Amino acid sequence: MKYLMFQGTSSNAGKTLTVAALCNLLSRKGYRVTPFKSQNMSLNSYTTIDNDEMSIAQVMQAEAADIEPNCNMNPILLKPKEDFTSQVIVQGKPAGNMRFDDYQNNFRQPAIKAIKESLEYLKEDYDITIIEGAGSPAEINMYDKDLANMLIARMTDADVILVADIDQGGVFASIVGTYFLIPEEDRKRIKAVIINKFRGNAEVLDSGIKKVEELTNIPIIGIIPYDETLNLPEEDSASLSTHHFSENEKINIGTLRLPRISNFTDIDPLDYEQDIGIKLVDIYDKFDNLDALIIPGTRNTVNDIVELKKSGAFDYIEEVSKEIPIFGICGGYQMLSKKIIDKNCSESKYGSVDGLGLLDIKTEFGQINKVVEQSRGTIINDSSLGFKKGTVVNGYELHEGITILNDAKPFIKVEKGNGNDKTGQFDGAIKNNICGTYFHGIFHNFEFRRNFTDQLRINKGLEPLGITSKDEFTESKRVNYNQLGDLFADNVDMSFIYNLLGI
Repeated sequence: MKYLMFQGTSSNAGKTLTVAALCNLLSRKGYRVTPFKSQNMSLNSYTTIDNDEMSIAQVMQAEAADIEPNCNMNPILLKPKEDFTSQVIVQGKPAGNMRFDDYQNNFRQPAIKAIKESLEYLKEDYDITIIEGAGSPAEINMYDKDLANMLIARMTDADVILVADIDQGGVFASIVGTYFLIPEEDRKRIKAVIINKFRGNAEVLDSGIKKVEELTNIPIIGIIPYDETLNLPEEDSASLSTHHFSENEKINIGTLRLPRISNFTDIDPLDYEQDIGIKLVDIYDKFDNLDALIIPGTRNTVNDIVELKKSGAFDYIEEVSKEIPIFGICGGYQMLSKKIIDKNCSESKYGSVDGLGLLDIKTEFGQINKVVEQSRGTIINDSSLGFKKGTVVNGYELHEGITILNDAKPFIKVEKGNGNDKTGQFDGAIKNNICGTYFHGIFHNFEFRRNFTDQLRINKGLEPLGITSKDEFTESKRVNYNQLGDLFADNVDMSFIYNLLGI
């Protein structure tokens, strides 16, 4: 196995896309290449075909390499909950909720064991592993607690390339500072630097690059331009602030930016629909000029309902529900309930709370273990929202509650998966213009998505498009991955990279 690792001078430096780019290039050249990130903290996760949970970031990197995502590409996933507590996912399975200090001090050895096992597993199918670090390797206040940067470089004997984000400013200081804060034995592993997200004429950097190379004796082998035409999944909610959705289109679909929003990649395919604009709606915003509202997933349904009430968004949603479709996904679906029951405070300190009450359903926590499954089903009935009876939908489930329907019809007949409860017969609920489902990724189904957006078109007096055209979302993903790989190849010294890999 050959290893190469990308570490960043900061969070959001572009490590994820850099790894995806190189995985794409190597895969297109015929190499058996896999991404790897030992530990990732993210609320954006995915269910694999083996019903394991892993970060969306490594899923995206696997897609770029045209391989099936596997939880061993991300053996440790931390999903923040509240009060410095995270749910710890180990090799795809929940290992419990842990406070940060408890995880660092008492779970370190089990985590290292899992990381080593996953690295060994990947050796069976791949010849090259491109590793992504986490945050910055120069967090000297907790260097001895590292589970994602130089520890992994030592474990795999990997060379390291630093990725630095020039878009935030201070790029030269961040490179030099990172280099000199790292202990000498680890510093020797850093073989090169890539400057990322550059706008303008690269020649203006020449004097700075020369000084950095003199101070560190490390070459800067690439300056990657900021390409705003790329449209790829975002890793976490922090990056949503800089993500560019289509706006000010003929039809505006609002997506509620919950405080603990998760799996927001569910909405990505809608951005590819003709005349559709996506508007991220903060809970303190007014809900004006929307043609539909999507309430996405959340890591904590109860806490976010409480926040909706404090902000006034609770009342805004109730008001706009009289005029436009409301669609909830997973936690967003649970919020549509009249009552959210949490007798044991498993979700939060608040216990049971009233939901939005837009559907006559109730959601209860503590009845089942966490559901982590890929799912499949068919829409049960035609609806005023455009959904057609018999439409097949695929998705994946990540939830800890069950939902009981009173005066609301089930939405999907489940063929594979859990759905609303342990019987696994039905998923979701629908009544008039209000609908919800536990199926993440439901809008990734082209026929389902087009039926919904066509109904929105009809509501606005526009002609429906039908499903005769191709799925722009599916088509564009591969184009974007290849575009990302080409962008990397055109702006980085690839001979230097190939030499490090010995290929």
